[in-house]
Amino acid sequence: MPAADQNEFIAEVPPELVPPELAGVAKPVFHATRAQRIALIIGLLVVLWLALQLFASVLAPFAAAAVIAYALDPAATRLTRLGLPRGLAALVMILGVIAAVLLFALLLYPLVIVQIGLLVNRIPQYATLLQGWAREVLTHLQENFGPDVVNDKLRDLVSGQAGSMLSILLSTVTGLIGSSFAIFNLLSLAVVTPVVGFYLLRDWPKVVRMIDSWLPYRYRDVIRAQAREVDRILSAWVRGQALCCLFLALYYAASLTIAGLDLGLIVGLTAGLLSFIPYVGSITGGVTAIGLALAQFPHWRGVAVVGGVLVVGQILEGYVIYPRFLGDRVELPAVWVIFALFAGGAAFGFLGVMLAVPVAATIGVLARFWLRRYLASPLYYDPPSV
Repeated sequence: MPAADQNEFIAEVPPELVPPELAGVAKPVFHATRAQRIALIIGLLVVLWLALQLFASVLAPFAAAAVIAYALDPAATRLTRLGLPRGLAALVMILGVIAAVLLFALLLYPLVIVQIGLLVNRIPQYATLLQGWAREVLTHLQENFGPDVVNDKLRDLVSGQAGSMLSILLSTVTGLIGSSFAIFNLLSLAVVTPVVGFYLLRDWPKVVRMIDSWLPYRYRDVIRAQAREVDRILSAWVRGQALCCLFLALYYAASLTIAGLDLGLIVGLTAGLLSFIPYVGSITGGVTAIGLALAQFPHWRGVAVVGGVLVVGQILEGYVIYPRFLGDRVELPAVWVIFALFAGGAAFGFLGVMLAVPVAATIGVLARFWLRRYLASPLYYDPPSV
C-alpha cells in the first residue's frame, strides 16, 4: 500500500477505534491476508446459516417488520424533510399502515366469511360433480382403449377418490388454520410486526450508517456501489410488485363478483395476492375460476363471461399494470424469482419466502459484478496455456 493510501487509511479510522499506542502512526500495523478475508466471509455465512436454521420459526415477524421498514423509509424520510421528527414520522407511517389494513379487513371480513361458509356448504356438491366428471372421463377412455387399459375397478376407484379429494383438502386447510401454532404465528405477526417495524423505521438511517461503518476500508466503495444497485432493483420490485398485486386483486375480486361467480371475491383476492409469484397467481385464479364457473353455471354464457374477465385481466397485467409499475427497472427474471421463492420456502418455510427476493436480487447483482470483472480480466482475454 503506498504511503498516501496509508495516511488516508489512518485518517479515515474513527479516533475511538485507534489504540493509544498507535496514535500518530502513519501506517497500519496489521495486514489482512487473503486467507483471513476468505475465512471471515465463510465464518459469517456459516453463522448466518446456523442462525436461520435455529430461529427460522420465530424470525418471520422480524423479517416482515424489516420489509415494512424498508418499504416505508422513503416516505418517512420525506416527512422528516417537512419538519417532523424521525420518531413521529415513523409512528405516522406505521399507524397509517395499520389503519389501512384494519379498514380493508373490516370492509371485506363479512363478505369473506359469507363466501367461506358458502364454500363449505358446497363442498359435497363439488365432490359429487367431480365424481361424475371423473367417471365420465374414465368411461370414455374405456370405450376408446378397451377394458385392458381402463377396467371397471380402476374406474370406480378413481371416481371415488376424486370425490373425496375436496373433503380431504378442506379438512387439511381447516386443521392448519385452527392449529395452535398457526394461531400463534398469526398473533405474533399481527402484534410483534408493527412494534418492531416502528423501531426499525425510526432507527433505519442509524442502522444503515452503522452497517456502512463496518465495511472493510479497502472495498468500501465497491460494496457501496453494489449495495446501491441491490437497493435500486429491490425497491423497484417490492414497491412495484405490491402495487401490481393490489390492483390485480381489486380488479379480479370486483370483476368476478360482478360476473356472478359465487366465490368470485375469494378467488379474485387470492389470484391478485399470489401474482407476486410469476404465473402462479394467474394460473391458480384462472383454473379455480373456470372450474367454479363450470360447476355453477348451467350454460356456457356464464363460463364465457368469467373467461373474458380472466383474459382482460391478463391483458391489463401484461400491457398496462406491470409496464407502468415495474417496467425495465427490475432485473429479476421470472424463472429466477420462481426458483428463489420455492427454494426459500423449502429451506426456511414462510421466512424463506419473505427473504427469497432480497437474496435473489443480491445474488443477481453480485453475479453480474463478477461477470463484468471476469470479462475485463486477463483470464477472459488471455487465458493461461495448458
